[in-house]
Amino acid sequence: MMDWEKAPRDTVVCYCKNINKQQILRAVTDGAKTLKDIQNITGACTGNQCETLNPSGKCCSSDINELLRIYVPVFERLSSGNCG
Repeated sequence: MMDWEKAPRDTVVCYCKNINKQQILRAVTDGAKTLKDIQNITGACTGNQCETLNPSGKCCSSDINELLRIYVPVFERLSSGNCG
C-alpha cells in the first residue's frame, strides 16, 4: 500500500484519468470530503481501466479514500484556524 503522506504531489492516484495526488488535494481544499465529491470535481475513479492501468492492479477508490482520511481533517483544522 502506498504511503500517501510521504508520496510526492505528482504521484498518480487514478491511472484511468491520470489524476495525481496534488489534484486530489486541490479538490479537498475546494471542499471535497467524499469519494463522490472527488469524482465530481476531478473525474477520478470514473473510468473503468484502473485495474488494468494501475500497477497495483486495483481500482483507485481505496487510495482516494485513504487520501481523504488523511487530508480532510488536516484541511478542516487549518481552515478553522485551529492548528493544534
